[in-house]
Amino acid sequence: MSQSVQRVTIYTDGGCIGNPGPGGWAAILIYGEQVRELSGRYRQTTNNRMELRAAIEGLNALKRPCPVELYTDSQYVRDGITQWVAGWQRKGWKTANKKPVKNQDLWLNLLAAVERHAEAGGVNWNWTRGHAGDRWNERADALANGAAQSAGEADPIDDAPDAASQQTPDPTISGPLFEV
Repeated sequence: MSQSVQRVTIYTDGGCIGNPGPGGWAAILIYGEQVRELSGRYRQTTNNRMELRAAIEGLNALKRPCPVELYTDSQYVRDGITQWVAGWQRKGWKTANKKPVKNQDLWLNLLAAVERHAEAGGVNWNWTRGHAGDRWNERADALANGAAQSAGEADPIDDAPDAASQQTPDPTISGPLFEV
């Protein structure tokens, strides 16, 4: 007896103060009337790593496989996952210029997060223009910027491939927890 699962919408954003520099990520999960906000920070990272981490953390926050509409203002993330990653994998994680793909550790984590939702309908990737008045994108931007601004010496560094193995600081959570 299988029951249909309502689609979850996720808005993500990441950013840095300087690039590299202190950074933050945010994900907003929307399921029906429920909204859950997540954010985290690193004292040293890059903008692209924070954009990737926002998508990873948002997808991993779901308690079971779900169909997902994910919105990002990062063409790097959207194009990377929908167009480039298959080629990188075929070429042994090398770019067209035969250089190693940057942020491979996080791309692998994102692929795993996406795969977990495949059985339920997968992840549909959407690009939204940043700073263009989209309510949820603006909120994700504010959360990511706030996280970056609060990064300090006690927060981890996220600028090396092995940084993904470090424990992410506990995300700030507000709103009801999802039961999806």
